[in-house]
Amino acid sequence: MFGFDITTIIANIPALMIGFAFHEYAHAWVADRLGDPTPQSQGRLTMNPLVHLDLFGTLMALLYQFGWAKPVMINPHYFKGNKRRGRMLVALAGPAANMIIAFLALLTWYISMHWLHGTEWSYDIQMVLKSIVFMNLGLGIFNLLPIPPLDGFSILTGILPERLARHLYLLEQYGLIILVILLFTDVLNIVLYPAMNGIVLIYQTIITMILTPIFGHLWLI
Repeated sequence: MFGFDITTIIANIPALMIGFAFHEYAHAWVADRLGDPTPQSQGRLTMNPLVHLDLFGTLMALLYQFGWAKPVMINPHYFKGNKRRGRMLVALAGPAANMIIAFLALLTWYISMHWLHGTEWSYDIQMVLKSIVFMNLGLGIFNLLPIPPLDGFSILTGILPERLARHLYLLEQYGLIILVILLFTDVLNIVLYPAMNGIVLIYQTIITMILTPIFGHLWLI
């Protein structure tokens, strides 16, 4: 789980900036569309990644390709329609944005390798695009874990009947402790990396179906 390759860390920096910017902007944008002015009033309705960085979460993302940013504050009382559904949609928006960016980066990776394979730029481009793919998958999957304060917790409490969700809210005070314990065990290693690899295989299958009729032969990556 713990690897400190300096080249990978450097390549992770633009990947992290992209991943955090789209993740937090997606949260803020959906909340704003639902009628909540809080993200905009706090300056979070922006693609500037520096606004969204959390020190510890950023460090974890640079080193291990999963982490978290500073949470976007919302006020569900402003939401139009069902408030619990609104909270769930806001929470889901961040990981969904990461999954979309990962797919687009992998698609770009395949296309760039078709044109640039074997050139002096191919390795650098591969490193950056690879980091964007796996950083965004890591951020997306990690934040889907049903542990407070991660997005998966809000998604789970939005799906469950309100009676059960109220009991789960009691876990919020222990969420950070649970998260720290998981970060320093093999649990995340066992769950996250197989999930990331599985999604990459699905994405590769889709991309191959899209690009093979266009390019004929694709370089395997």
